[in-house]
Amino acid sequence: MIIFNRPWLVRLLLCGALIPLSSTQAITIKIATLSPEGTAWMKMLRQAAANIEQRTESEVKFKIYPGGVMGDDKAVLRKLRIGQLHGAALTSGGVMQPYPDIVLYNLPLTFRSAAEVDYVRERMDAKLMAGLAERKFIGFGVAEVGFAYPMMQKAVTSVAEFQDLRVWAPDNDPGAMKAYSSFNVTPIPLPIADVLTGLQTGLINTIGSPPIGAIALQWHTQISHTLNLPLLYVYGSFVITDRMFKRLNAEQQQIVTEELSAAVKSVDRVSRKDNESAAAALLKQGIVALEPSAEAAAEWFALAAEANAKLIDEGYVSRAIYDEMMQHLSDSVSYTHLRAHET
Repeated sequence: MIIFNRPWLVRLLLCGALIPLSSTQAITIKIATLSPEGTAWMKMLRQAAANIEQRTESEVKFKIYPGGVMGDDKAVLRKLRIGQLHGAALTSGGVMQPYPDIVLYNLPLTFRSAAEVDYVRERMDAKLMAGLAERKFIGFGVAEVGFAYPMMQKAVTSVAEFQDLRVWAPDNDPGAMKAYSSFNVTPIPLPIADVLTGLQTGLINTIGSPPIGAIALQWHTQISHTLNLPLLYVYGSFVITDRMFKRLNAEQQQIVTEELSAAVKSVDRVSRKDNESAAAALLKQGIVALEPSAEAAAEWFALAAEANAKLIDEGYVSRAIYDEMMQHLSDSVSYTHLRAHET
């Protein structure tokens, strides 16, 4: 009644009805990662963002915060929860708080070869992503960082020798702390930015890192030996909050899923190749690669097995998903072949 007493408003409404309006307002997805510019993560992520923007006709855009400017995984997770960020590339330890089972592959000395990793991941990755979805995070796959090997300032091959070292563990990474405690080591927690200084000053004299990480962060300049022992399998995942994902229409969701999944797969492949090249580069620079004796290796793996059993009993990872992984591992040809030489 009141509206139609105002002819100017009627004309405005009629004109508005005749003017086509944009049906969708542009959505900007804010993403954080610890990876600096120039890394495989950032290259793939920026390419995926460009593809998504092009395919959605600029209806979906990404704003990326690289190099840890939004803080460590713990800080990023908090910002995801309050909506300050909408997505992130996180380590398995970073996603552990909402979904503990995501660290399944990160238990100490679980895998001994890339073949074992591939066999298990082909059968388990989708289950881990489903677990994330139940916790209101949409995951786009697992991306390998690589095996973390002990890297030291002196020659060490046995557990007893390792216990005398000053070993670094990433702060806010309970998985790494528990892994080292498996071998009766009390690690020294430091943020990644402080590791090089820690090595230079003697605060620490041992790190666990994939080769590519040691070179990229210049840690290799402070070590003299590596131990051929795949202590931990390090990996991450790219996630977007369920809240943000649901703001996208079905077509946009499909495009985002396709592009980000492809990016994670690319990082997964590139990381392995980069680590192989980095391992060769370490040798060329004079770093000595040590092999544990059969007796020493048996002790390392026995202690890790005991520690993993205890972690499962404590609920660190659910027993059902752990048992499923171990069943797949026992089925792998690589697993059977490697362990046949130990009996």
